[in-house]
Amino acid sequence: MNRPRGTIDVLPGEVEKWQYVEESFRRICREYGYAEIRTPVFEYTELFDRGVGETTDIIEKEMYTFLDRSERSLSLRPEGTAPIARAYVEDKLFSGPQPVKVYYQGPMFRYDRPQAGRYRQFHQLGIEVFGAFSPAIDAEVIAMSMDFCRRFGLKLDLHINSVGCGVCRPVMREKLYAGLRTRLEDLCEDCRLRLERNPLRILDCKEKRCRGMAEEAAAGLNFLCPECGDHFEKVRNYLDVLDVKYIVDHCLVRGLDYYTRTAFEIMAPGIGAQRSVGGGGRYDGLVEMFGGPPTPGIGYAMGLERLLLVMQEQGLPVPCSGRLDVYIVTAEAELEGKALRLLQELRGNGMHADKDYAGRSMKAQLKQAGKSGAPFVVILGSDELRRGKVALKDMLSGSQTEVPLADLVATVTGEIDTHFTKVRRFKG
Repeated sequence: MNRPRGTIDVLPGEVEKWQYVEESFRRICREYGYAEIRTPVFEYTELFDRGVGETTDIIEKEMYTFLDRSERSLSLRPEGTAPIARAYVEDKLFSGPQPVKVYYQGPMFRYDRPQAGRYRQFHQLGIEVFGAFSPAIDAEVIAMSMDFCRRFGLKLDLHINSVGCGVCRPVMREKLYAGLRTRLEDLCEDCRLRLERNPLRILDCKEKRCRGMAEEAAAGLNFLCPECGDHFEKVRNYLDVLDVKYIVDHCLVRGLDYYTRTAFEIMAPGIGAQRSVGGGGRYDGLVEMFGGPPTPGIGYAMGLERLLLVMQEQGLPVPCSGRLDVYIVTAEAELEGKALRLLQELRGNGMHADKDYAGRSMKAQLKQAGKSGAPFVVILGSDELRRGKVALKDMLSGSQTEVPLADLVATVTGEIDTHFTKVRRFKG
């Protein structure tokens, strides 16, 4: 049996890298005042039809949709914003203090062509803010996304744009339509349909030729209404205040229909044709679309797999926190019970500890201890235990000393702190 195409197994040794990024994301979210929210991995299909947009590739081609036993259409979530907006309305979060700032982590699902950094089950880290009109929150959300990436040392480009509102965006659609209808035969089959239904989607086509023609047609267009133009100018001014570098990209529209005004994307080189690591924008009409009160919203999401891929490509180390602190070796099989008891004591004091369960010889246990990566090995022997002592071996230096059993926890704790100080100095 093989796993389904477009999915991966995250194995021990690799999963610790994921956990490091996830915990780093939780930490920065708490620093910025966000609380975690969790929603189902499947929703009624109508939620995404209405929220994401029926003319988007996600809805037309990429959703995992099925009927339940009551013939209701359900879909695995392809993105996180629409479910959280639904929760904001259904759970009446609008009745409490505003703005509501939440973050989420979890799997999403899209039936797409698998490639480097892109899978059919993928994982997103995201935030959403409901109830804040000010362009200052747009700037803070964008700055937070770049702050998160900078903490890993990533070198990325930030592209920003304003996609306008319900008043001015139709002007952009009309001008794009006028510029492209004479070149209909040059467009791909999908974009010929998009031209009639939503010309803005051509700017997001996967075919480079179509995007190029749309970018030519959009070049120099100034379609923003005064309110949207003022909002975008203030967002840029706040980003300047925060010293966030950006590229104004008038062809950036994002792949979801709910975006209004601010849209942004974080780009990295080298992920095949897929340069986007993450992005987001404002969606001021989404909550109202789901039956809630008129409520502004903004958020962003990043792909966890893509982040890790870019970190690897840029040669950035990802700490692995799952390594053992202590490995226990027994000189005689009769000491198995004492080893188990000592393991529990060490673990109860916050240490990552393990032992051999395969009945290996002492020599083989020591070899296994070396493979485990534990910096310290506790060796239990009958003679030492009769004297109330155990042997403690430093795997970095190779030195071995006897330690009173009663002092073992305190001694190992101190030695671990010293060990990691040495390692940090050694690594520079």
